[in-house]
Amino acid sequence: MSGAKRALSQSRITRRRSVTSRVPSVYTVVVLNRQRSKKIDVGRVRQITETLFGELEIQSAELGIHLVGAHKMAQVNWQFLRHEGSTDVITFDYSELRAAGDGGVRRVQGELFISVDDAVQQAAEFKTTWRSEVVRYVVHGVLHLLGYDDLQPEPRRQMKRAENRLVRQLERVFPVARL
Repeated sequence: MSGAKRALSQSRITRRRSVTSRVPSVYTVVVLNRQRSKKIDVGRVRQITETLFGELEIQSAELGIHLVGAHKMAQVNWQFLRHEGSTDVITFDYSELRAAGDGGVRRVQGELFISVDDAVQQAAEFKTTWRSEVVRYVVHGVLHLLGYDDLQPEPRRQMKRAENRLVRQLERVFPVARL
């Protein structure tokens, strides 16, 4: 059992909110800060993620977010994907583990591993902030959990447009300087 799955079963942080008056939403988001290079408000990361779920009209979510350093990300990247080196975000989708026939309810189940060190490096490259990059990685990972793909050019463009729109919306609601 992975760290986030264990954390999800041991310590439930559940938020109930309604995207529409007819559709109740239940979100379980566990954020684990497993890096030391930057101080991060995990409660704010959770709030941003839950707001993102609302924007995407997700009714049910169980998500573990691991904020890690480059070394740990490289280990995860090799262990599960057989890719060398660190990367910005890795998404594990557990939706196939849920029961079939969910009645059209939008559900998300999975884990995100986010490299804060990569966020710092890419922020310098793209002339943004590392905090904004972390928000972008959360959005990117959740879009993957919804079935977006970035392996082919056209789906990648569609995913990037959705990602940019959602990051802008989230940054209007949450000043990323406080992340």
